[in-house]
Amino acid sequence: MLEFLRGRDVLVAGWGVSGRSLIEPLRDIGAHPVVTDNGAKALAEAAELGLEIATSVELENADLSRFALVITSPGWRPDSPVLVSAVTEGVPVWGDVEFAWWVDQARIYGPVRKWLVITGTNGKTTTTQMTHSILRAAGIASVACGNIGLPILDALRRNPGPQVLAVELSSFQLHWAPSVRPEAGVVLNVAEDHLDWHGGLDAYAAAKARALTGRVGVVGLDDPVAGALARKAKARRTVGFRIGVPADGELGVVDGKLLDRAFTKAAILAETSDISPPGPAGIADALAASALTRAIDVAPQFVKEGLAEHKVGPHRTAFVRELGGVEFIDDSKATNPHAARAAIMAHPQVVWVAGGLLKGAGVDDLIEEIGDRLVGAVLFGADAPVIAAAMARHAPEVPVIELDAGDDADMESSRSQRAEAVMGRAVRAAAGLARAGDTVLLAPAAASLDMYDDYTHRGRCFVDAVTALEDGDIGRAL
Repeated sequence: MLEFLRGRDVLVAGWGVSGRSLIEPLRDIGAHPVVTDNGAKALAEAAELGLEIATSVELENADLSRFALVITSPGWRPDSPVLVSAVTEGVPVWGDVEFAWWVDQARIYGPVRKWLVITGTNGKTTTTQMTHSILRAAGIASVACGNIGLPILDALRRNPGPQVLAVELSSFQLHWAPSVRPEAGVVLNVAEDHLDWHGGLDAYAAAKARALTGRVGVVGLDDPVAGALARKAKARRTVGFRIGVPADGELGVVDGKLLDRAFTKAAILAETSDISPPGPAGIADALAASALTRAIDVAPQFVKEGLAEHKVGPHRTAFVRELGGVEFIDDSKATNPHAARAAIMAHPQVVWVAGGLLKGAGVDDLIEEIGDRLVGAVLFGADAPVIAAAMARHAPEVPVIELDAGDDADMESSRSQRAEAVMGRAVRAAAGLARAGDTVLLAPAAASLDMYDDYTHRGRCFVDAVTALEDGDIGRAL
């Protein structure tokens, strides 16, 4: 199955976490890895480890037919020059997930695992963690891997190895993994995100739909785009879930209980009051995790136990503190409008802290829907003007404070110091707009990389700024 790589050169495009995970498996099957990356520091690190490297300039003038395969990091776009050249010369291009699939199928590291694949615009990580928690409760050797942080190849190489993989996959990873056929896969939802990478919503949705190609496909029926994928799914069986009364062949909610009518006539799985995070988004994720695990015959009592044991991770609708009757919530992981909507809809009165890189997504529909819940908004980052303009169109009565990145930090400050200063000012401004009973909610609706290292850095800055507040900061702008 992978014999064509033995004794051949394989180009590893991208020296990130996924790129590093490829090296030992390639060596284990007798291939010779060659690393390329757009960063000089990354190439220097690979060279220090004794790996052969190739710069982009060298590859421009090279005969790529020397490579039996190119394995790309998920972030590399299909129009990247190296990948275009490889395809032109007839060299196959795989993603690291595609390679991991074939490594598993070839039994390089033991028996073939069952893959439970989780994708969607929002809720992937929470659903993956819930799935893993249910599997643990059932006594099934499992691991959460993929986009959640642990590369799939590293999970496969564990000894003793897992029986089941709870695999979080992004649209990028799925684009580069056409062969993956999971035991069960779910598309939670599909909203505008990464449109600049995929070129449009249709291509983005098509990438997500690759999770629905195995034995059981699961779709979120409350999301119109994800729900529509059920009709096109290539899975042998497709089931849906909804936050409402389920029909036959669905999972849903009845009288505060998660109910399975897809894998049995009717089975109560859990109480909604036991779900973390609380609210509609958390319940939807719990239904998805329940469907995946029920698809491999996990008993209802273990679904209940696993969901009760699961606790939401940091920066995902995480409570920070209460001050002067105002709650402060960190949902820095809400990196697109769809995720921000879910966070805001869980609270009746919100001072919204938002901004960053919208990545081509629009916010008009979001603000039109949630405008009546907003008592104020504090905006920062590259696309703050876009959000402010949408606020003026759809919620003109809501007070808006728009910050500039240079407001609290001089040019001699580091990038991190400037980011921390802006967040500190944003939090103080939000506290000033709030009164008892309100929620100050960081739900940026945008990516973080214009100002922060990642969403966790942004969340930590928010938590630090909230921790520094004093009673007198609440409501001072009213």
